[in-house]
Amino acid sequence: MTESKGINQLKTSVEGQDLVMERVFHAPKEALFQAFSESDRLASWWGPKGWQTKNLKFEFEPNGIWHYCMVCTDKNQGDFFGYESWGKAVYKEIDPPNKIVYIDSFSDANENTNAEMPSIQVTLSFNEQKESTLLTIRSSFDSSEQLQQVMQMGIVEGMSSQFDCLDEFLTANQ
Repeated sequence: MTESKGINQLKTSVEGQDLVMERVFHAPKEALFQAFSESDRLASWWGPKGWQTKNLKFEFEPNGIWHYCMVCTDKNQGDFFGYESWGKAVYKEIDPPNKIVYIDSFSDANENTNAEMPSIQVTLSFNEQKESTLLTIRSSFDSSEQLQQVMQMGIVEGMSSQFDCLDEFLTANQ
């Protein structure tokens, strides 16, 4: 399966219990890495279009916690308007500017992980290609059922929209 949008298309594939998403950004890998590793930068683009993110905690270090809330601010998104989506990530590995690994979980406002939803090991790889950077996100699930659950929730569509926001951020901040 592949989700396309103009030149910067999101390419996706399923490999066993892993969802792999790739997109090329016209920015140096250091700039792309900073967009994920600095709280203010991350909050300014994280989330799909029409959503705003607030970082409540951001400890960018191994075993550090990133606790955030995304809020739908777009009235055109119907029932989602005003909806809050809480997340919590625990960083496992950081190799600037090449790789970030973290465990991503749905949570609540108090950082409690939602046991009803899967936790996902996310590996971000930044690979420079001439004047651009290939970002590869590998999301590893404990089971195929968990992967399917998140796919049905719209992870691919959400990430595609989110990467459009990242592309706009990088273009405006170069």
